[in-house]
Amino acid sequence: MLNHTKKIKEIYEVIQKMIFYMIPEKWDKLYLYSSVIDMPEGKKTGELYFYYIPKGILRKKPVNVYEIPSKFNIDEEEYLKLVKALYQKIQQLREEFRKSETGGIWSNITITIENLKFKVEYNYEDLKNHYFNSYERHIIWRYKYLGVGPEQVGKKDKDILNRYLLGAKTLSRQENYEAGIYIKDIENVVAYNTTKEYEENEKKEYATEKDTKRNQILLSEDEIRKMNEKKGRK
Repeated sequence: MLNHTKKIKEIYEVIQKMIFYMIPEKWDKLYLYSSVIDMPEGKKTGELYFYYIPKGILRKKPVNVYEIPSKFNIDEEEYLKLVKALYQKIQQLREEFRKSETGGIWSNITITIENLKFKVEYNYEDLKNHYFNSYERHIIWRYKYLGVGPEQVGKKDKDILNRYLLGAKTLSRQENYEAGIYIKDIENVVAYNTTKEYEENEKKEYATEKDTKRNQILLSEDEIRKMNEKKGRK
């Protein structure tokens, strides 16, 4: 069983704040995937993506984190710095677990935030020698967590899902963590001047235009780093 130390819980809190900050509209659910793979000579590789479900009466399509800059007219380069900082925080989380883990360390996590609940699923799959490649695992992950099934995708992705659904399943170690979540005083990445402006913008489909002023990133990568360092000194 994983040991969720005080330091690890502090990292959870920072991850939550970073996620809330990065989403520029109201939302109901969020699903995040991240992997960290140990390579020779101490190098690491991996990936991160998340999808959120916008709040609304009608069922909304999941929004991919990498769609946010164009959807909300945010500077893509600056926004990707926030994504990178979030991934680095998850890498830090893994290294913190390594200090107390006697066996192997997890290779990937799925974070779910819904109804003020923060859930983390830790998986110990051997991703370096996995039957499915990174792209294929992404398609399978969307099926499992977002419900994007064979009838909703093209032929290539449908073939991937059919291979997964009809193939043999390999069981690997999995650990789970769940806690309540309470976030306050976190501004979104997009600076809205008034509540009315927010509500009006929420109804629009954003597009990047040359003559349109970009929404501003409120928190720089350096400020995030300082926030994390301050949190670590507590």
